[in-house]
Order: sequence, then structure tokens, then C-alpha cells
Amino acid sequence: MRVNAYAAPAAGRPLAPTTIERRDVGPNDVLIAIQYAGVCHSDIHTVNGDWGPQPFPVIPGHEIIGTVAEVGAHVTRHRVGDRVGVGCMVNSCGECANCRNGDEQYCLDGTVFTYASPDRDGTRTQGGYSTHIVVDAGFVLSVPDSLDPAAAAPLLCAGITTYAPLRRWGAGPGKKVAVVGLGGLGHMAVKLAHAMGAEVTVLSQSLKKQEDGLRLGADHYHATSDPGTFTALAGRFDLIVNTVSADIDTNAYLGLLTVDGAMVNVGVAPSPMSVNGSLLGSRRVLTGSMVGGIAQTQEMLDFCAEHNIGADIEVISADQINEAYERVLASDVRYRFVIDAATLA
Repeated sequence: MRVNAYAAPAAGRPLAPTTIERRDVGPNDVLIAIQYAGVCHSDIHTVNGDWGPQPFPVIPGHEIIGTVAEVGAHVTRHRVGDRVGVGCMVNSCGECANCRNGDEQYCLDGTVFTYASPDRDGTRTQGGYSTHIVVDAGFVLSVPDSLDPAAAAPLLCAGITTYAPLRRWGAGPGKKVAVVGLGGLGHMAVKLAHAMGAEVTVLSQSLKKQEDGLRLGADHYHATSDPGTFTALAGRFDLIVNTVSADIDTNAYLGLLTVDGAMVNVGVAPSPMSVNGSLLGSRRVLTGSMVGGIAQTQEMLDFCAEHNIGADIEVISADQINEAYERVLASDVRYRFVIDAATLA
């Protein structure tokens, strides 16, 4: 079927309306009528060519909420009319050790990402800035009815990107968790860690978002521009989730960890990290994390429904996408833009 979409025609060029052909619904596929698509910083990096050459034109969007319009003959989990979601990936080999363990995001044969990725049929995937998408049923999530669909869209990337390391490293009662940065990822990390029962601290360059941080569930808020912060908080945290995509003094942050504490990077810094002996003294861990697997993403959605968690959003029309990109780069959003797909029709 032919559908309306917004695409980047070339690196650094403004996105513009277009039409694309979606594949026929196969026996294991689900056709989704998209309602909302979140704007992720990864979308901007991709269309600006920050992560290398891309197969332009590219239709971004991997935070997708919609309703099932058609299902293939072999699909039993989803029915027409169901509210569903699609995140950062739409296929994997399903056979390697990682896929069998529920870590499809680390597929050894190559995860198929939602856009700008080679699909199993040799085509290139195109994302959620469109009216419809066809996805293998195994990568379609059930979205609980209690979640606001627009506020749920960013959960498919920002939500699971922060939920996965919080779960992996045991955020919960009695644990002290620090979140570096209060943006699209950071605000979700604060909400989720708070709901898990952890004591949550925001570490931000300044105190300008302090009121927001405390409202979102943080117990403490500190400015990292104050050198005294690193002295006062030395050895305090069991877990640090670094959500910023900027160069930071990694060694200074590692000094804030307890013995056996972990610092997890979920943002992509532009420069290589330099780490000295700060890992050795207290058996600290420095690691990274992508999104979670499909089963864990469903777990996250159900957790958010149970705790009434959604992203803080600003809903925009399709003709505001380029302006939204500029505002994201200027840190002028609290905390996630979401496109109303009805404006693409």
C-alpha cells in the first residue's frame, strides 16, 4: 500500500512530505495504522549523517503507537483494533544465542532496526513518521489501554533504554541511583527509578530544572558545574545512569560510586572516553546499554501502566518536525516531541 510520510532526502536537509510503498501483509505480519510517533535524538543524528552515511531518503521514527489494521494468517497474539507499539527494532535472526535469550537487540546475525536498516527481504526499513507500517508480529508490543497513547510513544525508546539498565543493575528499595542529565532519556530514568523504589538523585550541569526533577520523582538534585558536588557525593551511589550524549569527566563520575557500583552509559558521546585507575579502587563497573529485548520491552510497558508512567510530551503536527529538530538541539523541549500521525494523512 502507498502511504504518506515525512522523509529526510539527504544528510542535513529538512524533512519533507513524501509517499512510500509498504510491503504486503505476510502471514506473520501486522499492519499498523500509526497514531503517534516520538521524536528521538537518534532520529536527528541519523538524518544529519552524524553516525555515518545513510541510505537516503530516510523516514525516521522508532517510537510508534497505533492500532492494528490487518493481521497475517498466522498471527494470533494481535487482533484488528488492538493498540500496539513498535520500538527500535523490527526483526532479528531469532536463532542465535542472544535472540534465544531474549536479547534481540544484540542479534549476532544483525538486528533489523526500524529505519535505515537492511531488512531480511533486501529492502531498507522506513520508520514511523508515516501513516502506516508493516511489522513482523514478533516485534509488535501490546500497549495497555490505561496508558495515554501519545505519552506512551517515547516509552518505546526512551522508556526501555533507561528501564533495561535499571533492571539489570538492581534499582530498587535501598539502592541509591543517580541520573546524569534531565532530558528525554533522563526524565524517564527518574520516573522509572522512583517507581522501582530507589533513592534518586539528578546530576545536571545547573539547577535550572531542579523543580522539574523533584516533581518527576527525584529525591535530590545537584549541579555538576559546582566542583563541591563531586566531593560531597563521593562513594555515594550504587548505580549511575548517564543519559547525556556529550563528553563528561568519566573519572569524576566513577568516583561517586560505592564499592561494586556501576555506571551505565546510554547516551553516545562524540569523543572516546579516558578512564584511569578510578575503576580499580572500589571494584567499580563502567558499562553501556542499548534498548531491551522484546519481552523486556513488554514488561516495561506493563510496569508503566501499573505505575501510571508516561513521558512528558509536546504533541506536534508533521509540518513542525523540522522546527522540533532545531528545538531538540537547543534543549528546548520538556521532554519529548511526539508527532500526531493524523497530520500526515
